[in-house]
Amino acid sequence: MEKANTNLIKEINLNLVRKVLKQVSKATKPQLAALTDLSVVTINTLMQELLNNGEIFEDEIVPSNGGRHALTYRFNYEYSLALIIHINEKQGMDVVSTTVVNLNEDVLMKEEHPFQIFDATQFYSIIQNIISLYPSIKVIGIGIPGQSVDGEITVSSHERLNGIRLAEDVQSQFGLPVIVENDVNAAVCGYVYREQIDEDQCVLAVYFPENSPPGMGIYLRNGVLKGKHGLAGEIKFLPSIVWNESKGREVFFKSVCEIIQILQSVFDPNQIVIYRENIEEEAFYHFLEAYKAKHEMPLYPDIVLSDLFYEDFKTGLRGLTLKELERPIIVFK
Repeated sequence: MEKANTNLIKEINLNLVRKVLKQVSKATKPQLAALTDLSVVTINTLMQELLNNGEIFEDEIVPSNGGRHALTYRFNYEYSLALIIHINEKQGMDVVSTTVVNLNEDVLMKEEHPFQIFDATQFYSIIQNIISLYPSIKVIGIGIPGQSVDGEITVSSHERLNGIRLAEDVQSQFGLPVIVENDVNAAVCGYVYREQIDEDQCVLAVYFPENSPPGMGIYLRNGVLKGKHGLAGEIKFLPSIVWNESKGREVFFKSVCEIIQILQSVFDPNQIVIYRENIEEEAFYHFLEAYKAKHEMPLYPDIVLSDLFYEDFKTGLRGLTLKELERPIIVFK
């Protein structure tokens, strides 16, 4: 038991040093001791392990407060890389966007791969080529326009994705941890990150694509609420939802307002973000105010219109994937 406690404390201290050095980029051992409240003796032991792992490296020698010179250590942001993959549609074609980022969220590589029709074999070939170029990739994050139920994609606007056990297949092929996330779930995380919203708030994001039914992401208490099977937010199954303007602008606006009223009644959120390109903001807000006057509620949330869906989608997926690289505390028994 004593050994287990010692190992646990060591893991906690290692993670603390990693976190601090990642934030400050470089520091001397005495500086790290001051920043972490750990003793210099403990820092010496931990730094040697991080050096041996390649997580840090020796940098320049600088004068210390006592006049003696001290060696600085620099965090190795390239020690672990993440491969971020977005599957979406552009101009009627499936497009696989790939990005490699380091632990500082610096983009090392960015490419787009158009598919006339999504093909799994070609998809895996793209991943293999990238991993060959960047062998330090330790996690893969994939954003999809759909949801997985027990590992199988069952609800997607991309028919070729339905029925695929994407996370399992990619992990089996490449031996790396894989996360597969719904695009709207990732987008709401990206929005919260971009706007620096307090983690204890409830934020809902509703995405209205041009040619597909809407989807919703639920951010609550520092995470995404997914439900028992991961299907929370599939609002396209609500009755009488008009998701495009083919029946007229006001019919579409009315449907959006009804969704807002339903979501307010169920979730009582701080904000609802409506993602829709080319929406007439002034006309919509005018319609919303008229709707609220006719449909009394104790209160309505802040409504934000945004055309930054893909930007938030990418930001959110990047953050969720990099979070997987944070080392868990290992409890020894």
